[in-house]
Amino acid sequence: MKLVDDARSAWRWFSVQAMVLAGAVQMIWLQLPPDLKASVPDAWITYGTIALLVVGTFGRLVDQK
Repeated sequence: MKLVDDARSAWRWFSVQAMVLAGAVQMIWLQLPPDLKASVPDAWITYGTIALLVVGTFGRLVDQK
């Protein structure tokens, strides 16, 4: 396994930021109290996370200099 040449700047890549945000959404959702969760449909969180992961995957394909 070999790292990409500019691995030190990976935190600036849109793809990495989208993947981290998708994980953060899930972690925050788990920590919310039940009364707040009741006001947001579960499907929104699921589809929102999937959308972030798909956008992050496409972002990885774009040259991000």
